[in-house]
Amino acid sequence: MNNLTVGSVCSGIEAASVAWKDLNFEFSWFSEISQFPSAVLHNKYPTIANIGDMVKIPEKISGEITEAPDIICGGTPCQAFSFAGWKRGLQDDRGNLTQRFVDIVNSNDAIRTLQKKSSTVVLWENVEGVLKDRTNAFGCFVSSLAGFDEEFKVKVWPNAGIIHGPKRNIAWRILDAKYFGLPQQRRRLYVVAGGKEFSPEKVLFEHGTSNGIPSFYDGDLNFHKEDVYFEAFRNYTDCLYSAYGTKWNGNAAAYNGSLFIAQDGRLRRFTPLECERLMGFPDNYTNLEKSKPTARYQALGNSWAIPIIEWLGERIQDHYYSRPLTMDDFSPFSYRIENNHKCFIIGALENAYIELLDGSHLNCRHYPLQSNEGKLSDIVDINAEENFFISPAGCMGILRRGEERKKGINPKLRKHLVKTAGLWSEEKIDTISRKQKRGRYSIGSDVYQLSPELDC
Repeated sequence: MNNLTVGSVCSGIEAASVAWKDLNFEFSWFSEISQFPSAVLHNKYPTIANIGDMVKIPEKISGEITEAPDIICGGTPCQAFSFAGWKRGLQDDRGNLTQRFVDIVNSNDAIRTLQKKSSTVVLWENVEGVLKDRTNAFGCFVSSLAGFDEEFKVKVWPNAGIIHGPKRNIAWRILDAKYFGLPQQRRRLYVVAGGKEFSPEKVLFEHGTSNGIPSFYDGDLNFHKEDVYFEAFRNYTDCLYSAYGTKWNGNAAAYNGSLFIAQDGRLRRFTPLECERLMGFPDNYTNLEKSKPTARYQALGNSWAIPIIEWLGERIQDHYYSRPLTMDDFSPFSYRIENNHKCFIIGALENAYIELLDGSHLNCRHYPLQSNEGKLSDIVDINAEENFFISPAGCMGILRRGEERKKGINPKLRKHLVKTAGLWSEEKIDTISRKQKRGRYSIGSDVYQLSPELDC
């Protein structure tokens, strides 16, 4: 197969380039406007043009961009919008970047049609919550992408599904990174689409069934790495979020401990290097000269899980010329006809399969047939710098906010917080208020005595 060319929209720090480096893919251009991710792109890929604002790409495709790529990938913000807004595009205040992404694909296809090339293959990623958006943002997006003239609505958008529309075939599926070799629970929605000759369902759904949800690694949460002793609070982390650099002490992960680690008895955050590993990036990928941890955290939290994108890239490459399935391939119980027989839709809810007419199935679950677990011991760094360890005041703040917000705190984490804050339990009382009197500090029903060494 000849190299497949790629255009990257909302490129960020280019997870796709990292994931597809060993495939027959060649990137034609990036599109990124944020300062730090743009600096990463310039540092890592100096020969590939960053064409900037995605809003201007449709016009550039018709002008200064000399090549309409085979694949366009991106993960746009999905703000709420109406179908009237979609029809008027950016001339209406309700126009948005998600629809502009479709405009980019349409403009790219127009050039490819003139060049007698196949339709653009699309990979789009977003948070799973878009399926439940009250404005039917996902319905508007797939309606536009599929080529409908009207907004497509379903009562509940399933976690996986297929639409064959008048213009494009579309498939979508939620996948979780913790089953692709990363010790991070990161559920994201992935949409694959292409022209009527393309089979997105063969990319997203494996042919076969598995025996239940794979068991995740349940090893000892306490372990040594070289001579350093670590204590974890869960076998995998919560989803790494973009504000982790500044809001590490107020998110849910601050109470379940999944984005903390104890190193030789001292509590700390995960470092940017460890977050690179949590996402599957090479070590120090974002460590530019004079780069700030906050910028690195934000860029990584906004990026894609590398192993999932690699898996999808391999399957796009394998099925690029694959014949799409038709209604004749599916069990009549698995689909329904819509829009005057111009399309059919198939949906599968959590932990379900799509049944084919021959009795076999397509896996639609949030994990692949061959799952791969990751371990926190593989990503921790023994050389964490001092500024990532949590101060006594920081620990006190987490305890206080957890009480004020009535959040349950992981018992093991609570012990570390209390110890680091310089407190020891003195007696039990019946109060839920914060008090500080004669050296005492009340958190919930526990009264602590301030350690004499603690400087508050």
